[in-house]
Amino acid sequence: MTGASGAVFARELLRTLEADERVARVHFVASENSLRVIAEELGTSGRTDLLEKLLGGAPAKTIQHIDANIGASIASGSHPSNGMIILPCSMGTLAAIAQGLANSLIARAADVTLKERRPLLLCVRETPFNRIHLRNMTWAAEAGAVIFPVIPAFYNQPVDSTEMARQFVYRVLAHIGLSQPDAYVWKRDE
Repeated sequence: MTGASGAVFARELLRTLEADERVARVHFVASENSLRVIAEELGTSGRTDLLEKLLGGAPAKTIQHIDANIGASIASGSHPSNGMIILPCSMGTLAAIAQGLANSLIARAADVTLKERRPLLLCVRETPFNRIHLRNMTWAAEAGAVIFPVIPAFYNQPVDSTEMARQFVYRVLAHIGLSQPDAYVWKRDE
């Protein structure tokens, strides 16, 4: 999770992954800037017990890493992983990934994900895009990342922002092979 607006999306992603029996381990990294966004958007402050606050209880399979710890397990290509989702992905994080800077654990883990040819979904959150944003998205996509902008659907008539976020997260997870049973599917029976 990086410092772009959209903390509700990250919270719903964590809760869904924690509940999914097919998922054995989740590695969570919150950038320094994301902590401010979490505080402003969700009313949750501080790094202490952050996972418990976001999940609504103690994590069973999610572990948290500090973004400055570039020696964490997920910074190595030898560490087993099925992919990486950055939600939300700030333009600063996108730039670091597109340029191969690997200057934080998030950027390093993304770099490793790309070099190992594992799925990397960058759920970018900004509007409007300038040319630098668009170029960085192109470079990241050419390196193998999937640019998956945070654009929720409305055709399912979500009742609130949490449901909107949840359905967006379901689309993200379906893209990496983790379809959710409660996902809205347009004209499912046709």
